[in-house]
Amino acid sequence: MTETPTGLPASIEAAWGLRERPQKGPRPGLTLPRVVAAGVAVARAEGIDAVSMSRVAKELGAATMSLYRYISAKHELIELMVDSVYGDPPSIEPGEGWRAGISRWVWAIVDVYQRDPWIVQVPISGPPITPNSVAWGDNALRRLAGTGLGPAERLSVLLLVSNLVRGEMTLALQLAEVYRGPNAANMIDYGARLSRLIDERRFPAMSELVASGIFDGSDSEYDDLRFALDRVLDGIDVLIRSRAS
Repeated sequence: MTETPTGLPASIEAAWGLRERPQKGPRPGLTLPRVVAAGVAVARAEGIDAVSMSRVAKELGAATMSLYRYISAKHELIELMVDSVYGDPPSIEPGEGWRAGISRWVWAIVDVYQRDPWIVQVPISGPPITPNSVAWGDNALRRLAGTGLGPAERLSVLLLVSNLVRGEMTLALQLAEVYRGPNAANMIDYGARLSRLIDERRFPAMSELVASGIFDGSDSEYDDLRFALDRVLDGIDVLIRSRAS
């Protein structure tokens, strides 16, 4: 294989097209994209905890050792799986303002999390280094061009909205699991149960919330994310306007 100066694992370099793919081996039909796709299939069907080199090899009908021609460790496989399901970032529309563009970028990530919720269980192990993850970051930064924000500030905006959507989606997906589990009644009847536990004098603020019916499950999906995103973008807008003035 061609040597490169990146210092990255061979599988990551191959994803960037910096290495030649193996041409010989016991299973010439096996490729890095096929190995990654098999890992994604396992994660979608059984969850991220089920993904292992041996389980993916079984999915492919191959020997476990044959996978090591393409990927040297499980963490590389998972990194490439995440990169694969992210795919290409949303297009940048001509004339679209920074706020509308960032909002559309965020909701495109929400679509990814909805399709592949196992992603939120993958711990962050470093900065983005795979092709699609870098492309998504570049896409968001381009939407902030012309705002008057400096490079460090644009990066901070990217980190802020990325962390916001990941945190909110992690909570939303975990709560969705609760609704499907044995403790679903605790979620469905939360307001009624809480009203029997608290007293207005000791918990006046919480009592007001219960009385308002806010815990009755009438909110739309991702209302909390919409609210949080709008408030974050409001703050960024204040900063941008202050630079313009």
